[in-house]
Amino acid sequence: MTLLVTGANGFVGTALCRLAQARGLDVRAAVRMTCDLPVPQVAVGDINAKTDWRSALVGCDTVIHLAALAHRPQGTDANAHAALHATNVDGALHLARQAADAGISRFVFLSSIKAWGETTKPGQHAGEGDACQPQDAYGRSKHAAEQALRGLAIERGMALVIVRAPLVYGPEAKANFAALVRAVCAGWPLPLGAVRNARSLVGLDNLCDFLLCCAQHPAAAGQTFHVSDGVDLSSAELVRAIARAYGKPIRLLALPPWLLRSCAGLLGQGATAQRLLDNFQLDISKARSLLGWEPLVPLDEGLRRALARQGTR
Repeated sequence: MTLLVTGANGFVGTALCRLAQARGLDVRAAVRMTCDLPVPQVAVGDINAKTDWRSALVGCDTVIHLAALAHRPQGTDANAHAALHATNVDGALHLARQAADAGISRFVFLSSIKAWGETTKPGQHAGEGDACQPQDAYGRSKHAAEQALRGLAIERGMALVIVRAPLVYGPEAKANFAALVRAVCAGWPLPLGAVRNARSLVGLDNLCDFLLCCAQHPAAAGQTFHVSDGVDLSSAELVRAIARAYGKPIRLLALPPWLLRSCAGLLGQGATAQRLLDNFQLDISKARSLLGWEPLVPLDEGLRRALARQGTR
């Protein structure tokens, strides 16, 4: 199999290229600009409805599309929506069209669990067959991309696999995970001791292994999958796991979740409070039953690997 990975110099893409190469796959990296990667590269520039992918696709038979605009850009709501749509929807659909023209047999699309929604009720697990209710512009762009790609795949007879991932942790992870690591390493008291939620997350090694499984397994064609480590943690348990991996003491204050939510709302941090306090559990039984897939790396080991190279010791 000759594999084209888009966004290959990103957090997930770099690890995926290394894993694919280690497993003996022929890998080509599509990047915005050439960079330091151990695989052949093709620079494609910005991703939108005009990107020319033809040289990158020559000789490939499978695409794993990771490249995306991951966070809401600055500016008005209309401008942010337009930017997300241009990259995440128009850009993905344009790539898929050119891939179909080039005879690509399988297209693996890394979506986001935010295309499904933001929270689950206690005891409920988000399943692939449930109705999607994305809550923000990024989630809506990923959901729109999924719908557009499904239509194209049916029209052109190309095998599409959609993978919805929750928070991904690993070496060099940024944003929310990095902020939590910094707080633990700084020894700050964290007001999460009374939080009893349950949230799914996925380690970088497990996500890359699953993406390669979806690129190769015959039964993955035409399917949508949720992926996680298979272990759900409360925010307090995640903080304790990070502290264990670092060998750091941790002090958790037991403030009522309703108080944390109220204070966060007053500070304009309602979305942050939602991520720290609400439930969001994923059902990965489909991946297990249909593909026979199991997470390779347990969560504690995944955190140890991630934090060993996080650069905050």
